[in-house]
Amino acid sequence: MGAGGYALASFIHVSGPLAIVVAGLFIGNHGRKFGMSEKTRHNLDIFWSVIDDVLNVLLFVLVGFEALLVNVKLEYALAGLFVIPIVLCGRLISVASSSLVSRAFKPFSRNAVTLLTWGGLRGGISFALALALPHGEARDALILITYMVVVFSILVQGLTMGRFVEHIETKEAAAKNV
Repeated sequence: MGAGGYALASFIHVSGPLAIVVAGLFIGNHGRKFGMSEKTRHNLDIFWSVIDDVLNVLLFVLVGFEALLVNVKLEYALAGLFVIPIVLCGRLISVASSSLVSRAFKPFSRNAVTLLTWGGLRGGISFALALALPHGEARDALILITYMVVVFSILVQGLTMGRFVEHIETKEAAAKNV
């Protein structure tokens, strides 16, 4: 399947690696649904959960080591503080615009956009992209800014999400009773 799919993708001038990933997703989901027992699915989920946790820990350890080497300047830190609301506004715009399209197919609650915006935690991929940049002053600035956005996301957004959801639920319950 892999070699044939790759060759077909190359023949029709599309990305071979992406075609194989898409094929794997289709086959994997089909195999999971029809070719596995409940116990196998459960064990597989636990395995991938552990792998996810281990890779996240490894990534954050590497980021911690990299943070020791970053050239920290006051203007980078101020830029990081300035970027946090910009990132949240960008997320709000992207979630709101995509929800307008999605509402045609599935209705959302009134506060779904707000919850999805605040709940959009950032982390590993942002760090990986920043760390992949070529060495230089721009890289140092982007690593520190990314670090600040991710730390804000984890500490502020992550730690307040439970109370935020409770507040939204209370607000929706009060609106239903009126």
